[in-house]
Amino acid sequence: MYPFGEDDPVKCLVYFAQIHETFRRAELDALGELYGINVEWEDYSDNSPFSIIKLASRREARKLVGRSILAKGIYELWGVAPDYNELHKFVRVNTAKMWPSCMGKSFKFYVEAFNGKRSQSEQHRIIEQFAYLGLDGSISMKNPEMTFNVMEEYKNKHVKAPTRVFLGRLLAVGSRHLVDTYDLKKRHYIGTTSMDAELGLITANFALTAPGKIAYDPFVGTGSFLVSCSQFGAYTLGSDIDGRQVRGKKGRSVLSNFKQYGLVSTYLDGFVSDLTNTPLRKTRFLDAIVCDPPYGVREGLRVLGSRDPEKAKEPVVRDGELRYLQDGYIPPKRPYSFLAMLDDILQFAADHLVSGGRLCFWMPTANEDFSQLDIPTHPELEIVSVCVQEFNKWSRRLLTYSRKKGDPIIEQAASRSAEIAEPEKKKVTADELNTFRKKYFEGFRPVS
Repeated sequence: MYPFGEDDPVKCLVYFAQIHETFRRAELDALGELYGINVEWEDYSDNSPFSIIKLASRREARKLVGRSILAKGIYELWGVAPDYNELHKFVRVNTAKMWPSCMGKSFKFYVEAFNGKRSQSEQHRIIEQFAYLGLDGSISMKNPEMTFNVMEEYKNKHVKAPTRVFLGRLLAVGSRHLVDTYDLKKRHYIGTTSMDAELGLITANFALTAPGKIAYDPFVGTGSFLVSCSQFGAYTLGSDIDGRQVRGKKGRSVLSNFKQYGLVSTYLDGFVSDLTNTPLRKTRFLDAIVCDPPYGVREGLRVLGSRDPEKAKEPVVRDGELRYLQDGYIPPKRPYSFLAMLDDILQFAADHLVSGGRLCFWMPTANEDFSQLDIPTHPELEIVSVCVQEFNKWSRRLLTYSRKKGDPIIEQAASRSAEIAEPEKKKVTADELNTFRKKYFEGFRPVS
């Protein structure tokens, strides 16, 4: 679209969707890591949809935002000022050298306002003020060769004048259309805990999924994360403690979701397992682990195994056949500590991720209790970002880790799985094993 200066350094305006604000910058940083693009942040705030960044080229700008879920678009920044008089002065002085390259090309102008509104006549008046650019191409509202956006930012909806105005030329739009494509309302197979399409796609970006990579979800459920990872070309596989989730019924299953979106070739398989009883060898072959672990609210957390280790030693036989070989067999489960689960997730990632591989998982917290010290750590994993989605009195955080490069550390982090080795003898309850569950049912009342 713009053959001139493709590989010249450029200052860009990123126009974000005003949603999931704490995820926006982290998503672009993740995409920069994926593509080897250095993103230099000049101006950013969670309270504004407009951000200014510096990139090495326009080519990089299009690649960076083209896959973003939270960025509406990226623009070659022609000017930013507190009012139109200053904006016009800046544009006249600093962009005149670009005008000749715009001649003879079809174009259109947009006027958009954040926290404000402009009538149609006001928009026309604003656009006409840029007549000095001398654009001589035809106006095309459907398929222009160039698109210019005038964007206004208001302090709030009650003020009449904007606090900042921008002029930018569109370089690329993001991939927000995928949110509608993968909308759960249109999906063939979902469950009560299926992750919504937008956050699933964002998580896949944080995990740096791409063609040729392998992504795994150990709490796969109905496969929301795997579908999102496959959208970006990754091979995917998943497991769940409840095999009925993976298999589905009446023709609806994790596999049927992949068939719906034409992604079957990327789906490796699904199997019954939990993190403490996995058939996967302890080798580093996974590029990404993405998951939303169970919070243990509807029922206490469970892992495969018997409450009574002594009974588990004796095989169960029914009608002359081993019970676990019979159709409809449901393996026994025992209580599981929430903290042990977090440790086991990190240890599993340390054992199976390649160097530089990413772990992305969601962790619930009561707002009153959270501090940075609550973020679980592991000596072989580096915390990349912590993004929060707030509800009323609780939140869930998307924690992203990168596996450190080099040989494994011999002294592994001690797992808290031993806390629940003999739950019957300790008389532990679901609430005692999961403080978040207890606070959830208590209405997050502060401790007196």
